[in-house]
Amino acid sequence: MSHDSTRSEQNPIVFETPTKQIWLLYTSQPAGNQDFAIVKKSVSDDGGKTWSDACTLFGEPGTFVRQPVVVLENGNWVIPTFKCRTEPGMRWVGNDDISCIRVSTNQGKTWDETQVPNSFGCVHMQIQQLKNKTYMALFRSRWADNIYVSQSVDGLAWSEPEPTSLPNPNSGICFAVLSSGRIVVVYNHSSRLNAEGRREGLYDDIGEAGDKRKNQGSKHAGKDAFWGAPRAPLCLGWSDDGAKTWSHRVLEDGDGYCMTNNSEQRLNRELSYPSIVLDKTGSMHISYTFWRQRIKYLRVSSDIFQN
Repeated sequence: MSHDSTRSEQNPIVFETPTKQIWLLYTSQPAGNQDFAIVKKSVSDDGGKTWSDACTLFGEPGTFVRQPVVVLENGNWVIPTFKCRTEPGMRWVGNDDISCIRVSTNQGKTWDETQVPNSFGCVHMQIQQLKNKTYMALFRSRWADNIYVSQSVDGLAWSEPEPTSLPNPNSGICFAVLSSGRIVVVYNHSSRLNAEGRREGLYDDIGEAGDKRKNQGSKHAGKDAFWGAPRAPLCLGWSDDGAKTWSHRVLEDGDGYCMTNNSEQRLNRELSYPSIVLDKTGSMHISYTFWRQRIKYLRVSSDIFQN
């Protein structure tokens, strides 16, 4: 699906349009320079058997996607995005990232962008419709403190993100809404408070030789991105009151060591980047990265909430 050996290409999203066309979206960047990332698109008209050549969907440097496309009640398409920003000549480390939505009113032909207000440090925005027909978004935090939440009546205008009581170590999350209205999220129950060390950045041990740029400085009230907090345990959290309070269960435990990206020698031991999908029976299908070596899969029934 991706054939450019000169770029790092990741964060794939599969989207089936209302007309049954299948889109594959993913990000593409040179090496670890996320501030130069663009979003590419490939399309299938035959159920995934064949695909078009990739083209650029969003060409503004630093644009990232991670979570599914949402079709609103009025038929508009929304893609949650985030921007990896830094000053010219400085190395990106995540100190000025912000979330946005891209909205199309014409089946993906054109897109308008709106920033989520004061969403500094909030990335990987995921949108779900709640039982009351309003919308909720949850975010990963670059500050490695908590999962953040934002609310919207129409899926277009969003409230300023606020921290939930769930911790987050600057690691990916994924959530869904059960038919009962219960919110479920897969996440790492840890934060910077659990860290035994700190990395200079996500790519500090695999950087390009000869790169003499300095890391970008703090931008927002002295906050800066925290890398190296343990990405474990992997947990399932749930809330019955709109993300105000939470319960959780451990799905898999470990030390979550991620002070290096070295997975070949099993030095990286994170449990991370989860996805969750619900089926018609109410079962939860969960996949996640195991030690950056392979993908693990779990099928979880509603019994987990009682036992």
